[in-house]
Amino acid sequence: MQRERVADDIYIFTSDLYAQVTAGVILTTEGAVVLDTLAYPEETLMMKRFIEARLGTTVRYVINTHFHADHSVGTCFFKGAHVVSHALCRELLDTRGRTSLEKVQSASNEMRDVHLVLPDIVFADGPMTLHLGNKTLQFWASPGHSADSIVCLVKEDRVLFAADTLMPIPYFVDGSFDDFVASLNLLRNGNYENVIQGHGEIILRGEVEEKIQEDIDYLNHLRTAVDQALTQASPERALDRIDIESCGKSRILLNGAVTQLHRQNVLALAAQRRELVQY
Repeated sequence: MQRERVADDIYIFTSDLYAQVTAGVILTTEGAVVLDTLAYPEETLMMKRFIEARLGTTVRYVINTHFHADHSVGTCFFKGAHVVSHALCRELLDTRGRTSLEKVQSASNEMRDVHLVLPDIVFADGPMTLHLGNKTLQFWASPGHSADSIVCLVKEDRVLFAADTLMPIPYFVDGSFDDFVASLNLLRNGNYENVIQGHGEIILRGEVEEKIQEDIDYLNHLRTAVDQALTQASPERALDRIDIESCGKSRILLNGAVTQLHRQNVLALAAQRRELVQY
């Protein structure tokens, strides 16, 4: 696990074990806030030990930015903390999340000590603000990667935890293409000092607007390519030829894992477009 300090009171943890997934901790004068957890218990527990032993504080809140297991399964290790999410995240954790965890536990002893913790503080209509000590955290819905996705802005530091709304490649297989474009547009002109992606490297202030535009461009190129492929005599072959570089992204990101994510995006968008347009 890698650790990086991005502001006086904010640390970021990046997994060495799963897809460079990230989590964060925000220190306040009244305790700590954890933003997501890591995919494997050993890394989340390392993060917990750092907070308690090195930083000398306790975790008051855990934020679940969405229900996907790589961001939420470690919540149970922060006993006594309030858990915050979108209302839809709570519903999805209690249904799909519960089923997914049972399957993982049946196949892996590594996950035997994990148990589901449902959020006890949720919001749905409009944004939500959490005040803790000297920090103000602002949350708002950011669907696209998943229907329940949220982002979190640490107001005093201008650090945005974008979760999987920003990652090396937009990935909407479990969400909505159109919602993703809208959510990315809402992130524009935020004057952020740093943006924490749900996976991969931290985005620095001077790179944020370019990154957002690059992701929107990728989605637009992808939609154009998919629509063109669906008009061909052999649409499946044409879809196979839509490579990641032709849509403006590098195949080396996330140690090459983005190639598979891109392929899944192609197939998911093709299915969505077929429902909307008669080809």
